[in-house]
Amino acid sequence: MFILKRQDVEISSVVHPSRDQQVPVLNYQGQTFRLISLFKASQEEEARALWRELTDNRGKACVLLEEEDRFSVWGKIRLDKLDSEASEQGNNKILTVASILLLQAVYIDIEEFLGAKQGNLFKKEISHILNRWQFPAASSPQAIDYLLSINPLEPIKVPFWEEDYVVVFLEELHRLGKAYFGNSDFAHRTLDILQDMPIPERRLFMTWLKNSSVSKLWH
Repeated sequence: MFILKRQDVEISSVVHPSRDQQVPVLNYQGQTFRLISLFKASQEEEARALWRELTDNRGKACVLLEEEDRFSVWGKIRLDKLDSEASEQGNNKILTVASILLLQAVYIDIEEFLGAKQGNLFKKEISHILNRWQFPAASSPQAIDYLLSINPLEPIKVPFWEEDYVVVFLEELHRLGKAYFGNSDFAHRTLDILQDMPIPERRLFMTWLKNSSVSKLWH
């Protein structure tokens, strides 16, 4: 939507109405935007790719902010809608948990059917994707090992990904799975791992998946 410089905007913070947390917001010509992702100065290409993905492919109203030492992507919000985000974030946490379970299932199948060498290659490619898109709390070199080793169904620290990140992740995971297995047959088998989720959470994810832009990939 917009590519702006620091002098074009006003950045402040507001207190989230349902959590004791400061939320950074960007104001531009009477419109308010919330921070989605930060990028280093050397990651201009990745920042622009995320901004284009959200604006051109997802139809989101977003700002790409260019600064000397970093780039950042911001999504349009209404401040009076912040208090409704608690339930949305709870749903997005379920989407993230399901995504991590699918990641683990694909990795296990690659190791089992194709061997440890291919499994390690898959880990490197997923790690590159997480870093390229600057996934929150998952873009460090150690992140992939953490995601593959945890049980996301237990009350431990699971990364929180907004819905747009979940969509990108599932697109990339399917692309890699298809490349490794040679077809899309793995997707239906992979979804079986979601049987481990509590029934209400599994239903929520499957309903979301059915109505999402990646529904034709994961069927």
